[in-house]
Amino acid sequence: MAWTNYQILLSLVMVITGSINTLSTKWADTIKSKGQDGQTKNFNHPFFQASTMFLGEMLCLLTFKILYRYYSRRADGTEDVHELTKGNRTFNPFILFIPAMCDMTATSIMYIGLNLTYASSFQMFRGSVIVFVGLLSTGFLHRVLNKRQWSGIVFVIIGLAVVGVADFISKDPDDSHGNNDIITGDMLIVIAQIIQSIQMVVEEKFVAGQDIPPLQAVGWEGLFGFVVLALLQIPFYFIHAGPPVTSQAGDRLEDAIDAFVQIGHSGKLSVAILGTVISIAFFNFAGISVTKELSATTRMVLDSVRTIVIWVFSLAFMGQVFHWLQLLGFVLLLAGMCLYNGITFVSTFLKMKEAIRRRYNKVDEEVIENRNAEDPEM
Repeated sequence: MAWTNYQILLSLVMVITGSINTLSTKWADTIKSKGQDGQTKNFNHPFFQASTMFLGEMLCLLTFKILYRYYSRRADGTEDVHELTKGNRTFNPFILFIPAMCDMTATSIMYIGLNLTYASSFQMFRGSVIVFVGLLSTGFLHRVLNKRQWSGIVFVIIGLAVVGVADFISKDPDDSHGNNDIITGDMLIVIAQIIQSIQMVVEEKFVAGQDIPPLQAVGWEGLFGFVVLALLQIPFYFIHAGPPVTSQAGDRLEDAIDAFVQIGHSGKLSVAILGTVISIAFFNFAGISVTKELSATTRMVLDSVRTIVIWVFSLAFMGQVFHWLQLLGFVLLLAGMCLYNGITFVSTFLKMKEAIRRRYNKVDEEVIENRNAEDPEM
């Protein structure tokens, strides 16, 4: 079945805003600003950055309330048919608590991993989510994977292995992280994908079945995640840790006060954080909408597509070092995702051919109708 214009728009919004979100987060990590101790240092606050992400998601709940009140005042039933407000509005919000906790945990772990490995590898290793979504969908959504889908999973695993090898071969001499840090970062990202795959499957099972308005679902997840993570940062302030979790031995696990001080001393850092908040609001709304309108697998594929955008941007503007093994690994990842979802060259060619044929048939019919209208009546 062909996608509707609304589904295409959701897909584009998800890819574009998702790319902006990752690039803004990485940009913030590279910005140096004066901290609470008076020293100029990199912005290394993964849990605080995760909090800003949930703040962006909370804005979706506010937007939903405003739109619903606006459409309700029309008294013409618009709130029940509009794409942004239609659906079940009497659900129990706590069914979204588990997805929110998965999102909170996965994001925090990924942001720690991002500080330990390369930006391109960070995005590529996120492609491992297809493996875990496929396995969990089999167990909890009662899906049966065919040989083609299993082949796709194998390709993804091989691609991830190639990307991991590329991390060692193409190590930047100016990078302060050693091989152990890179391994730790890569593993943290993979672990985060296991948690995120649980989130996707739970959302598909409960969100799609409950017909929850996407803005409301994202907003409640943001509220739960923000409150829980904000409370966790209180004990994190008194917990001291060392590398690779923190920059130096004895640093606090998370120092939100220091994060605010650094933001106050840097306009660029403020822009980066603001970009994270705004982009994540649109990205998560589009993501959960894709899960509702299409499937968790489609959301996963679109989430991986933005790897191309981020990788190209990193190579062009962020000093990312190119290595052909990364390209090979990405091609294998892409091939695996296409196999898993039944996207092949032949099927794509046939669909394009059919679309062109229908287009020409439509034009021919319009020409015939116009000529008949010009014929004199008998």
